[in-house]
Parts: sequence; structure tokens; C-alpha cells
Amino acid sequence: MPKKLKIVHIASEVAPFSKTGGLADVTRSLPKALKRLGHEVIIITPLYGRLIDKTANNLGLMAADVNLHLNSQESIKVSYWQGYLMSGLPIYFVDCPKFFSRHRHIYGSTHENARFLVFNVAALKLLSLLKFSADIIHCHDWQTGLIPYYLKTEFRYSKTLEKAKTVFTIHNLIFQLGHNWWEIPVADKDYGRSRLPHLSNPTLETINFAKRAILSADIINTVSETYREEIMTKKFGQDLHRILKNRSDRLFGIINGIDYNAYNPEQDQTLAKRYSFSNPAAKADNKKYLQKTIGLPVNSDIPMLCTTSRVTFQKGFDVILKIIDSLLRLDVQLVFMGDGSKEYIAPIKKLQKKYPTKIIWLPFDQLKENLLYAASDFFLLPSNHEPCGINQLIAMRYGCIPIVREIGGLYDTVENFKPALKTGAGFTFKTDDELDFYATIVRALESYRHKFVWNALIRRAMKRSHSWEIPAKKYLELYQKVLKYKK
Repeated sequence: MPKKLKIVHIASEVAPFSKTGGLADVTRSLPKALKRLGHEVIIITPLYGRLIDKTANNLGLMAADVNLHLNSQESIKVSYWQGYLMSGLPIYFVDCPKFFSRHRHIYGSTHENARFLVFNVAALKLLSLLKFSADIIHCHDWQTGLIPYYLKTEFRYSKTLEKAKTVFTIHNLIFQLGHNWWEIPVADKDYGRSRLPHLSNPTLETINFAKRAILSADIINTVSETYREEIMTKKFGQDLHRILKNRSDRLFGIINGIDYNAYNPEQDQTLAKRYSFSNPAAKADNKKYLQKTIGLPVNSDIPMLCTTSRVTFQKGFDVILKIIDSLLRLDVQLVFMGDGSKEYIAPIKKLQKKYPTKIIWLPFDQLKENLLYAASDFFLLPSNHEPCGINQLIAMRYGCIPIVREIGGLYDTVENFKPALKTGAGFTFKTDDELDFYATIVRALESYRHKFVWNALIRRAMKRSHSWEIPAKKYLELYQKVLKYKK
């Protein structure tokens, strides 16, 4: 029987406590899946004081005013709070009001690197306080990128952490530090090996956390097999493709999953009417309810196309806007839910005034997100790059058929529908040509007209297995692999 592992997950956001995107879903679901497989798991994340209610979340103070030595000259006091993500799965919060409780948003500070440097040191200090001799320290995205570096430098003599191996997961390589890496002058770019500047030194904000993690982590992984291959190329490597290729023997790809308890149309209390893959007819009731709620004409026969992702270039909104006028000439309804760039939201709002019966934009609402999947027939995600994406997985779970570009994790998770073979559970296109995207939507709408074919497609999509059990087992294989590596 495999050894019971001691695993710590460290992340800047963990649902349901804090969330801006898919990272929070992963850091909620993967630790749960690993705990259910019999391992000892803990989580460490910041306490965003204006977002996380300590009383409502039953958090208890574990340690107050702990002195944190950041370097030979600087120290800061932090406190630690403890709660539970599920029974037997503790989550610890780093409380440092100066850095994490001044604003209602998680990110966006002018000193992001300073904030998360403090968090990284505080997380390692907490492991020592807990005497948690981790086998695996699993670091998620750039905000935790200094932890593998610290374990090779300042913390290399820690008795508690001496056997710990680090796994660094790249959720999206475009984010490497607290600022846009491509805006940093070449002369100021981080080589990755120098000593870290002090908090008071403005050059700290040019330190590339992701680069240091890639250079120092025992294993690096990303969130799909195809994205692993892509980030070793100049086109997708975000200027880190060379060092990733140099460490390709330590670079792996594991597709994300979704929490089948959190996303279950048979039990989801946010839906107007619940349904299952064996009887998906109640999707129509959810469509009519949403149409009435948001002011669109109530008609369950009109195909509804939705988006629920961030409204950004990455998610392909440039391509959507190129074909939106043509789409609106068809007998469809378009529902866009998401926050993001005004560059894309403003023209959508303008079209909403012109076509109030056909198109609507809604700010992101977590309580309505699943209802939108349940109500919609199609989910649009023509991403320009997509490490994995979980929106398309959730959409399929609710019988909302994805229309996606064959890129990154979208290629790995959405199989193109082939009517003659009765295979596939979505519609895919290959290029960045908007006409290719538009033709794929027309093809999908044609399938929608044939109800027998369409209902079979919905059932097939809903039966697809994307639960976290399979990825969690793959992560355990990765952990076992890294534990065999020599220091």
C-alpha cells in the first residue's frame, strides 16, 4: 500500500473563501480529493480581512503577533487563523492587515511582490510552528513562486522542512509576478539567481517569482498536456520557454477536474429546476426562467449562447466581437456574464441597447453562474491561449455544449462532435480566423435543429467524467516520482 503522504497546498486564493478565477476552484477541489484518498493535507492562504469573515467561517486564532524575519534587517508581525475546508482538512490563513486587509480586491496593489514575499515567508514559518514535516509542498502559481527558491536558500537548514519536495504548478504562465512581465525594461529583468531585495527596495517589484520557481522547484507541472508542450515554444512560453525546455524532464501536464458535488445539476439549489443526464428535459425550464429574469423573450426553442469567463483578450473576445454582428442576424440569444476589459464590454453594452431582445451582458455573479450553464445551449470559449479552463468542463456537466478553439486544455478536454460516428461532446475549430469560429457556430446551430441528435449530444456531454478523482491520482503519481529524486 502506498505511503500516506503529508501534503501542503499553498495558494493566493481558495474557494469558497476567496476567488477571482479557476485557481481558487483547483485549490479547493484538489486538496479535498487528496484527503479523500487517505493523505494528510493542509492548505495555507492569505486572510483577506475585508473579504473573509472570520466569524462566519468559524476561524479560530492559532497564533498571534508572530515575528517574521524576512532578511537580516527586516521583520514583520503576522498572525495565523485556522478553519476547515472539510472535516479533517484544515486551512490556515496568514493575517497581515498591512498587506492583505486594506482593500476589497485580492490583487491590484502597486507592491504585489512585497505582499506575496511576506506570504511566502509566513507560509514556511507556519509549517515550522506546526511542526508539519511535509513530504510535498505544492505551490500554486506565481504568488507562491519564492517558496521553492527559499527552500534552496534561506530555509535550506530547516529541520522541519528538510525532507520536503516542492511541486510548482503553472496555472497560467502569462502571470509571472505582480506586474506585467513584458513591461519591465530588459535591463531590469530578473536573472533568477540573485539575492532578493529588501521590502523597502523598489527593485523587489521586478523579481520574477514564476521564473525562480521554475529554476528551483523539484518538479514543475501545468494544467494540461497540450499546454505543457505549448509553453516550451516561443509563441506560448511568455519569454520563459528556454528555461522550461531546459527542465523538460521535470515538466509535466495534468488536466484539471471539477468538484462533482459543487457542480451537480441533480442537486444544485441555484437552478430553477434540477435535472440529470438521463432526463435533461428540465434544461428548458431553466432557460425560460433565466429569460424571464434577465428580460429576454421567453422561448425555450431559441438557441441560447453564453460566456461565463473573464472578458479579456485571452478568452477570445476579440474574435467574438469580429463576428457578433453576423451572429445577431441569426435567430439566437447571446448572454455574456463576466467582468473584465472595458475594451470588450463597452461594445457589447452598445449592442445590447440596439438589440435588447437578443443580447445582454451581466456582471459576474457566482450565484447565477450555474443557472446560466443550465439555461444555455452553447458555451463559447474561442481562447487565444488556454492552459486548461474549467468553464467548459462545468458547461458539459450541465449539458451546455462548448464551442472552443483547439488550443491548450480546450484541445485536451473537448472532443469535436462527429454525427456519423456519434462521438464527441462539443464543437471545435483550429485557427485564429474568425470565419472558422463563425462556421463552427453555424455547424453547431444546425445540429441543434435536429432534436434527436441534440438530446443524445447533451446526454453524452453530461456523462463525460471530469471529476477530480482521476487528476488527484495523477498528482499522487507525480508526488511519488518527485520523492524519489535526490536533493
